Amino acid sequence: MSRSVARFSSNLGRLLALLLVLCASRTVRAADENDGPFSLPVDVHAFVSQGYMITTESNYIAHSRRGTFEFTEVGINFTKNITDDLRVGMQLFSRDLGTIGNYKPQFDWFYLDYHFRDWLGLRAGRTKLPFGLYNEHSDIDQARVPILLPQSLYPIQNRDFLLAQTGFELYGYVPLGPVGAFDYRLYGGTIFVDSTSLASPGATVTNIDVPYVAGGRAMWLTPLDGLRAGASVQALRLDLDYSLSPAIVSYLQAKGQVPADFGGTFRYKLPVFLWVASLEYAAHDVLLAAEYSRWRSDYETRPQIVPDGDLTSTRWYVMGSYRASPWFSPGLYYSVWNDGRPGLLTRDKYQQDVAFTLRYDITRNWLVKLEEHYMRGTAGLSPALNSNTEAGKLTRDWAMFMLKTTAYF
Repeated sequence: MSRSVARFSSNLGRLLALLLVLCASRTVRAADENDGPFSLPVDVHAFVSQGYMITTESNYIAHSRRGTFEFTEVGINFTKNITDDLRVGMQLFSRDLGTIGNYKPQFDWFYLDYHFRDWLGLRAGRTKLPFGLYNEHSDIDQARVPILLPQSLYPIQNRDFLLAQTGFELYGYVPLGPVGAFDYRLYGGTIFVDSTSLASPGATVTNIDVPYVAGGRAMWLTPLDGLRAGASVQALRLDLDYSLSPAIVSYLQAKGQVPADFGGTFRYKLPVFLWVASLEYAAHDVLLAAEYSRWRSDYETRPQIVPDGDLTSTRWYVMGSYRASPWFSPGLYYSVWNDGRPGLLTRDKYQQDVAFTLRYDITRNWLVKLEEHYMRGTAGLSPALNSNTEAGKLTRDWAMFMLKTTAYF
């Protein structure tokens, strides 16, 4: 048995064992008619997805140039109302996406939720980040038409730590009479970052700390059916400890960028501030959406490997889809990501993506999607997946085809 198969079997075994314990607990509780609120049913939902992708040029997300099936997702979630005002939930999730995941099971999110009033509720645990229109639903394939959400705002490589934060959240819904309603979310805590998602050639992440993440979202639900507009903000800081390979250390010493006694380790501090403005119309089988965002990061290294500085990226997209029939929905979006000022960018500083999707709902619980991407720019391409070739030297124009099927209940 290969090492990867053994690891998958071991992780799957742990996940199944945990699910059996949870299901057994549910069965015992449900059988006891005198168990008060615990006799209420547990809502259980699950999904299994398998995808395939192939690119015309560089590897993207996985080793995609030769075609890859390393695009697998499986999850199961449990929610339960303990009382009229208290609710708990959790989701177990596992995926394989190139070098990310490798079928390692994890708690995707979990929470306890107490509802004081319509205008005030409290959640505690690992709660989903309300950033933009769709971040909370990025793990629900059946909730959207495209396979990949616009990568300018919802990069799939960063899903594990952009989906949820561990801490507290306040939320509420306020009716505004003839002008609609107001929905708000405020949160604060920390996030988990998988070190493998931040690896780079010649550098190993030895420690990651997120001292804080805080933010919120305000959404106006207008009187026009299906139309909503909102704004989101988020602030966080990443502290990373890196260890450089001897070859990189020697190179930096030869360039005079580090002293002769530099030991190869340094700390990288990265405060980040993000905001996004959102607009969506979803009614009568039509969905139209647009979002515009700015992400600013200040960075410093100690000892100073590179000069301290900052980077501001501009990200936006427009998207539309139409439910032509109960079983068929086409969709289209145009997504843009610029790391700097447009017009002055090298190919590794921007990504322009035109994506076209066909969604087929074979049954109520099984769907298939076909998706084609036409890309310009190499931002988002990993040198580690491309024989350590710098992104600025990769082919500027490329395409990607994706196929994905999901079963859910």
